[in-house]
Amino acid sequence: MDLRPLGHIGPQVPCVGLGTWRRFDLPRPQEYLARQIVELALENGVRVFDTAPVYGRAEEVLSRALSAHRDRAYVATKIWAGERHTGRRQFERQLHLFQGRVDLLQLHHLIGWRTHAEWMQQERERGTIGQLGLTYWRDRAFGGGTASELEEAMRTGVFDVIQIPLNPVERDMEERILPLAKELGIGVMVMRPFAEGSLLSSSRRAVPPKETGCATASEALLRWGLSDARVAVTVPATLDLGHLIANTAAGSAPLLDEEQRTAIAALYR
Repeated sequence: MDLRPLGHIGPQVPCVGLGTWRRFDLPRPQEYLARQIVELALENGVRVFDTAPVYGRAEEVLSRALSAHRDRAYVATKIWAGERHTGRRQFERQLHLFQGRVDLLQLHHLIGWRTHAEWMQQERERGTIGQLGLTYWRDRAFGGGTASELEEAMRTGVFDVIQIPLNPVERDMEERILPLAKELGIGVMVMRPFAEGSLLSSSRRAVPPKETGCATASEALLRWGLSDARVAVTVPATLDLGHLIANTAAGSAPLLDEEQRTAIAALYR
């Protein structure tokens, strides 16, 4: 799979990761599904695993699935808290779950980013956190911040990575945020490559034009996002073994040119 730097001081990571939103919130008897998908992901070159405390049981389920493979994984999780003491409590739990280190700790939807930045930098200096990040979906989503606040936070020099939506129907980040990330050397992780599955629904599923070289809509959408040179990694969520294999294959495919990307985007107008 294609390796890309996650920011100017970040590690080289495979360009397709694995998300856990709405997939890893599993009861104990079904945790074997997470173990299966994590093991297959690692076999197919995945290293980035993204989760959050607000995803139900996903953090702990992921931690158990990775327990024998922690040294092979880049774990990205999040703080979801406005108050410092709540954020610290979430972090202490994450250290316990992920064997004493979080590779990327993100402030979810920018909530409390001014409150948490100081202690997170201290933990990065201690080595318990590898990189610091921010996630943003849209203005005020889940009580979070705005795109203008995201720009402000990026310019502080504190944060190494941003996680943002990017797909043919969610392109607001192309105008201001992606150019700024490139300028500042901030790594870009893509969420919602399928717009939370809506672009793969029966009503919107589209057959990619032959000239794109893509066989399926999911391949076209993943390659569309990864063909933006500013993107380091995309993290589609799945528990389907076949989908996982197809997703990782997209990370080894040739980049699309602008004409091919335009043809794919036109399918979703």
